[in-house]
Amino acid sequence: MTRKTVRIAMNGVTGRMGYRQHLVRSILALREQGGLDLGDGTVLWPEPVLLGRREHALREIAERHGLEHVSTDLDAVLADPDVDVYFDSQVTSAREESLRKAIAAGKHVYTEKPTATGLAGALELARLARDRGIRHGVVQDKIFLPGLRKLKRLVDAGFFGRVLSVRGEFGYWVFEGDWQPAQRPSWNYRAEDGGGIVVDMFPHWEYVLHELFGRVTSVQALATTHIPQRWDEHGKPYDATAADAAYGIFEIEGGAIAQINSSWAVRVHRDELVEFQVDGTHGSAVAGLRHCRAQHRGATPKPVWNPDLPATEVFRDQWQEVPDNAEFDNGFKAQWELFLRHVHAGTPYHWDLLAGARGVQLAELGLQSSAEGRRIDVPEVAL
Repeated sequence: MTRKTVRIAMNGVTGRMGYRQHLVRSILALREQGGLDLGDGTVLWPEPVLLGRREHALREIAERHGLEHVSTDLDAVLADPDVDVYFDSQVTSAREESLRKAIAAGKHVYTEKPTATGLAGALELARLARDRGIRHGVVQDKIFLPGLRKLKRLVDAGFFGRVLSVRGEFGYWVFEGDWQPAQRPSWNYRAEDGGGIVVDMFPHWEYVLHELFGRVTSVQALATTHIPQRWDEHGKPYDATAADAAYGIFEIEGGAIAQINSSWAVRVHRDELVEFQVDGTHGSAVAGLRHCRAQHRGATPKPVWNPDLPATEVFRDQWQEVPDNAEFDNGFKAQWELFLRHVHAGTPYHWDLLAGARGVQLAELGLQSSAEGRRIDVPEVAL
């Protein structure tokens, strides 16, 4: 067995997502399992280079996990010929410029979404990457979750017949930060820093709908700021200038309609923090992060509306749990493995910067729809 080291510059690992999901649960998890076995006698060994602005925080993480390489100099890291891949999980407003530099340096790039603050910038990144001949990928973690993988299995099996509608509920209460610390960073609520739930979540909904049901062809959205004042990490009040909730209707190629509510100002009364109900002519399913329940048309009850009597049916008991039928690894780690295989062996991989641009486009058009109070067509993007 030949071990091949792939050195990955990881920018933004001091943040919540960059540290937990990408460094600890993906790259370090791959190291703990002995590397990534490519099946051809080669094992890829990921060697992270921790990159960011706060050297003391980077060194603390490196010491905690026994890592060697730390830097606050992006240009120097990108100039290092031993660095193969650049990964970005910085704040959105800093991402586009760093990705441009990495592409220019000839590094393969893998990045969180959104890839840029606007469609023009996102498409330009995809063009630059194509012209430079590098491999590139965008994190699209939701489709690697167990619940949605089981939902995809039902779609591929034709379980739904003709899909009629998709209803999604996402969100939870993010504390304002005054009497309890907020669970999300304050920049998420400042539009000038690239924050806002439309910018954050609509790119997710784009690839979920696209992968499972088809291309989004129109959007009608209402974005609002329910909590106008919040308190930052230092306990100081600030004005929330970005939307903390968005209510969207999406038309899907083929005729299905999706309605998705996204909110950081909602208290959870559902089984999981995100759930999708899919209704089709032959059956329905409800999928969350881990679970998926289904009801076929042959097993669909016949409820009768009678508000004068208490309900005697337990409606949730009338659905069947979709079995795992497989072992599901962490969704972020699963996509990292596919991307690293793509980098090393050129295996097919379509979650690229162009796919990322579709998400940026939907967020941009969603904000436009909300501002103008109208439904907006979503044209296909192309280089």
